[in-house]
Amino acid sequence: MSGRQGGKKKPLKQPKKAQGEMDDDEKAFKQKQKEEAKKLAEMKAKAGKKGPLAQGGIKKSGKK
Repeated sequence: MSGRQGGKKKPLKQPKKAQGEMDDDEKAFKQKQKEEAKKLAEMKAKAGKKGPLAQGGIKKSGKK
């Protein structure tokens, strides 16, 4: 029975990349993400200053 192996075999783990190593592509991607996050924060702040966009919905007259 020692010759039989049941279940799934685990895949070999890849060694983790060191944090200090970054390609030019990765640096550009990180920079782009930072810029987009900054723009989004600015837009949120700008949108927060204004009042509500929709006002009241359906208006009813006072007549019966």
